[in-house]
Amino acid sequence: MPKINKPKILVVNDDANSLFALTSLLDRWAGQEPYEVIGARSGQEALRQVLLHDFAVILLDVNMPGMDGFETAEAIHQRARSADIPIIFVTAFLADEIDRLKAYQKGAVDFLFTPVIPQILHAKVAVFVTLASKNEELKRQAHKLSERSAELTATNARLTREIEERQAAEQQNHAKDEFLAMLGHELRNPLSAISSAAALLGLPGVQPDSATRARAIIVRQSRHLSRIVDDLLDLSRAMSGKILLSRQVLDMGALVLACVETFRATGRIADYQLRLDVAAVWVDGDATRLEQIVSNLIDNALKYTAPGGAIAIAVRVDDGEVVLTVSDSGVGIAAELLPHVFDVFVQGASTLDRTQGGLGIGLSLVRRLTELHGGTVAAHSDGARAGSTFTIRLPLATPAAKDGTAAQGAAPGARAALSVLLVEDNEDGREVMAMMLSGNGYDVRQAADGWQGLQAAFARPPDLALLDIGLPGIDGYELARRLRADPRTRAVKLIALTGYGLAEDKRRVLEAGFDLHLVKPVDIDQLLRTIGSCIGA
Repeated sequence: MPKINKPKILVVNDDANSLFALTSLLDRWAGQEPYEVIGARSGQEALRQVLLHDFAVILLDVNMPGMDGFETAEAIHQRARSADIPIIFVTAFLADEIDRLKAYQKGAVDFLFTPVIPQILHAKVAVFVTLASKNEELKRQAHKLSERSAELTATNARLTREIEERQAAEQQNHAKDEFLAMLGHELRNPLSAISSAAALLGLPGVQPDSATRARAIIVRQSRHLSRIVDDLLDLSRAMSGKILLSRQVLDMGALVLACVETFRATGRIADYQLRLDVAAVWVDGDATRLEQIVSNLIDNALKYTAPGGAIAIAVRVDDGEVVLTVSDSGVGIAAELLPHVFDVFVQGASTLDRTQGGLGIGLSLVRRLTELHGGTVAAHSDGARAGSTFTIRLPLATPAAKDGTAAQGAAPGARAALSVLLVEDNEDGREVMAMMLSGNGYDVRQAADGWQGLQAAFARPPDLALLDIGLPGIDGYELARRLRADPRTRAVKLIALTGYGLAEDKRRVLEAGFDLHLVKPVDIDQLLRTIGSCIGA
C-alpha cells in the first residue's frame, strides 16, 4: 500500500513579508483542507523544492530578481516529472494581453493580483488541492487493483497448475491401471497354458506325441513368463539407477547380427522381408544390455508389423557416433502418441494392434539402457499405417585389439566326470534341475538346506556347487563362506542361485566367495553355459 501524502502547495516570492502573508493565509485554511504549504524565496530555491516534492499547485511571483517568474515556470515545465504542475502567477501589476499570452506559454493556468483577496485565493487553490487529492486517491485505488490483479493472477496460475497436476496424476493412475490389467492378462495366458499342459501330462494313457507337445508348451510358456519378470525387474533397476554395466569394447554390428540370428532360429522373422545393412563398428558397452536394446527394438517391430511386411536394420557410423536404426512398415505411431512412446506406463495398446502380446515396457527399457551407455534414442513415424523408425546413437569406441585367443569352456567329453552339489530348499525346483543336469552328463548330489549342503560338501567335495541364497539353517552366503574357509572345499567352484539381481545382491554374492551369480529362473542352456564357463576358467 503506497504512503498517503498530503497535497503540497509551493509559494514562491522574493519579498519576505509577502511570502509570510501568503503562507500564513494558506496555513490558516490547512486545518480545513488536507494540504501542506512550502515557501521559497527565489526561482533557484523553487527548482530545488520541485526536485524534492510533487506539488498540487505553485503560486509564483512574476517579478523576482535574478530568475523571474516566467523563467522559473519555463524551467519547472522542462522537467518531465514537473511538467504538469499548474502554476498561478502572482503579480502586483495588471497584466496586458501580451503578458498574459507569455505567461500561458510558460505554463500558467491563472493569475492572482495583489493585494490578494483571501476568498479568491482559497477558491482557486482549493480546486487544485481537490484535484490532487482525487489523483492521489486514484493512484491508491490503482495500486489496490494492481495488487488484487496480481493475487488473482497468482491464484489462477496456482489453480491451473493444480488442475494440470491432477489431470496428469489421473492419467498416470489410469495408465497404471491399464498396465496392471495388461500384466494380469499377460501372466494368466502362459500360466493357463502351463497348467493345461501339466494336467495333460498327468492324464493316464496320454500319447507320446501329445506329451512331447505339452512339455514343449511348458518350456515355451515358462520362458515367456521369465521374459516378463526380467523386463519388469530390469526396468525397475534402470529407473532407480541400480544397473551396473559390465563394459567392454565390442563390435556392435556383430552383436546385432547375433540377435537377428536368434530371432531367425526361433522362426519369428520367417514371414517378414528383412533387410540388413550392418557394418563392423565398435562401442564400449555391456553386451547383455546392448542385446536387450536390439532385441526389444526388433521385437517391437515384429509386434506392430503384419506378416509379409518389411523390417530394415542398419548399423553405421555417423558424425563420430554409432547409429543403429530399426525400421518397419507396420501400423506406425499416431502423432499424439509419438512424444510418449518411451514413457513408463504409456503405450499404444489402445491404438496399436497388440497381436503378439507383451507389456509394452520394452521401449521404456530401451531408453533407460541407452542413456546408461551415454547414448540417445529417438522415434519417428509419419502417422498411422505409415511404419516407424527407431534410432539409437552411441559413442564410438576404438576397436579392441585382437589377440587370437578365445575363452574355452569344458570339453564335452570331460563334462561327464564333473560332480555337482545342488543345494536348494524348493523340492520341485531342486528335483527338476537335478534331472536336467543328470541328463547332460553331470554327477549330481542334492541337499535341502544349508547344513545338509555343508555336510555333503565336506563328505565328498564336488567340482562345483550350485547354492540357493535363501536356505533354511544357514543361508547361501554363510554356506559359501564356510566352504571357502575349509581347506577341503576351498577350491570348489561356487555359483549362487537367487531371485535377487540388483548390483548390491551381486556384490554380496562375490564378497561371500562365490565365483558367479545367476538370477532365477535359470534357463537350462544358460545354466550349462555358465557351468562350462566356470569350470573352464
